[in-house]
Amino acid sequence: MRIVMIGSGYVGLVSGACFADFGHDVICVDKMPEKIDALKNGQIPIFEPGLDVIVSTNAKAGRLSFTTDLKTAVADADVVFIAVGTPSRRGDGHADLGYVYAAAKEIAAAITGFTVIVTKSTVPVGTGDEVERIIREENPTADFAVVSNPEFLREGAAIDDFKRPDRIVVGLSDERARPVMTEVYRPLYLNQSPLLFTTRRTSELIKYAANAFLAMKITFINEIADLCEKVGGDVQDVSRGIGLDGRIGSKFLHAGPGYGGSCFPKDTLALAKTAQDYDSPVRLIEATISVNDNRKRAMGRKVIAAAGGDIRGKKVAVLGLTFKPNTDDMRDSPAITVIQTLQDAGAKVTAYDPEGMANAKPLIEGIDYAQGPYEAAQDAEALVIVTEWNQFRALDLARLKSTMKSPVLVDLRNIYRADEVTAHGFSYSSIGRSEQ
Repeated sequence: MRIVMIGSGYVGLVSGACFADFGHDVICVDKMPEKIDALKNGQIPIFEPGLDVIVSTNAKAGRLSFTTDLKTAVADADVVFIAVGTPSRRGDGHADLGYVYAAAKEIAAAITGFTVIVTKSTVPVGTGDEVERIIREENPTADFAVVSNPEFLREGAAIDDFKRPDRIVVGLSDERARPVMTEVYRPLYLNQSPLLFTTRRTSELIKYAANAFLAMKITFINEIADLCEKVGGDVQDVSRGIGLDGRIGSKFLHAGPGYGGSCFPKDTLALAKTAQDYDSPVRLIEATISVNDNRKRAMGRKVIAAAGGDIRGKKVAVLGLTFKPNTDDMRDSPAITVIQTLQDAGAKVTAYDPEGMANAKPLIEGIDYAQGPYEAAQDAEALVIVTEWNQFRALDLARLKSTMKSPVLVDLRNIYRADEVTAHGFSYSSIGRSEQ
């Protein structure tokens, strides 16, 4: 099938490359000429394991191409995906749909023949109705169907998630779109990935409900971790103990410094705002947002307490800046707030991240960057692990102790055992465990 992907960011590029890998002819469209030029030259604008290979392979095979010319691309398309950004709107927290609606107007002027237009971006309930209205208004004679097909990709594992999904959700109001979308996902359908057809509004809500539930699950275990510290429990054992219950499951039950990234913060906020607009508030999600926001700064205070309570003028080393490993995404990363808290207390911060430092520099001011964990730890009074990159899981503790001014390790991801760290002479703090 001839597929056009409007937007060549994270969702658009990963989805487009994977569709091409299925054998479809895919054109990725973006308004930024420099991004398109880079992609044509094999330069990937984001870090995602395996993405460079799949883009290169399909570009060479002629199944994947890149352009700024939306009109020409859309004119010949069977399916047009809208995969543009929907950031939180300043002022009220609602999803900003400006890019989606702008794309709809351009698509309306370009489509020829029956075309299925798919919102891949995460959008509030009712967005598909508005996209359909805009296209009808712009081009009354257009023959099209608007479909909701939310993405469920985890950064760092996006390609595997796309090719081996738990489910494929398709929301439609025009039955003509059903066989088209079935053909689009035919390779996955044949591999027994469930293809769930719903109404369009239901599909839009599924995405928000899924992300909000996962965010709530993370926040729940973080609050349990705090309780464990007070009563002498071990949150990791609690997580295992409840996660083995099939009704609960083990995923997203890892205590840490709070959730971040491009999805959970903005999607929980958008769901809460939408629910308020419809006089049906989601109190649990509102509480989740509040608890998570407070937690990030609390983690900074935890580092200060572990370092003796006064860090003014002292060096603190931070390992990990991205919101999770295997990505360069800094959006709403807990590290930003943790570092701000340390700076407010007068600390001098040196940080290291394998992939995120370039994106961190515009977001975090007044810190130094190191070329590795041991350089970051040189003469530090405390070392804090914020992101659980694999290379931080087996640090040479003896080497760290010899290079640090004060052997204080704050492990906000619980990747070490207290006994092995303290055996090297460290003062050790972790999350939700009493053996400090």
